[in-house]
Amino acid sequence: MSENIEEGRQAPGFELETDTQGPIRLEDFRGKWVVLYFYPKDNTSGCTTEAKDFTALKEDFAKAGAVIIGVSPDTVRKHANFRAKHDLGIILAADPERQAIKAYGVWKEKSMYGRKYMGVERSTFLIDPQGKIARIWRKVRVKGHAEAVLEALRELT
Repeated sequence: MSENIEEGRQAPGFELETDTQGPIRLEDFRGKWVVLYFYPKDNTSGCTTEAKDFTALKEDFAKAGAVIIGVSPDTVRKHANFRAKHDLGIILAADPERQAIKAYGVWKEKSMYGRKYMGVERSTFLIDPQGKIARIWRKVRVKGHAEAVLEALRELT
């Protein structure tokens, strides 16, 4: 299914649990822009920075008509702890079965210290109000990323 993930295509639907809103579906946000970002793990340095950066710009995204959803394989309970520890203001969706993670093609073979393993490739998808993928960022570098996504959103709206 992930081979159809490209700009201009319909974004794959999902239903995931959140720590603040119960279950959410992509269709729930029809009519809004959605910043759907996938990250490897709560409470790691890069993932914490990314979540804080998106939280800091949440109002700017809202003014442009967008909602921000962070997705990782962590549980709802881990998300709740992550949110509380870092005062995060964005939606965190749990995908322990990797349903959305695989649908968006971000479950990849990775390598650290010569050891290969499967994990989430940090990626962001900007989805338009009709549910189509407007922009894709893969292998994201955290520094400046939230600002780059906001800039792209502003160009498109």
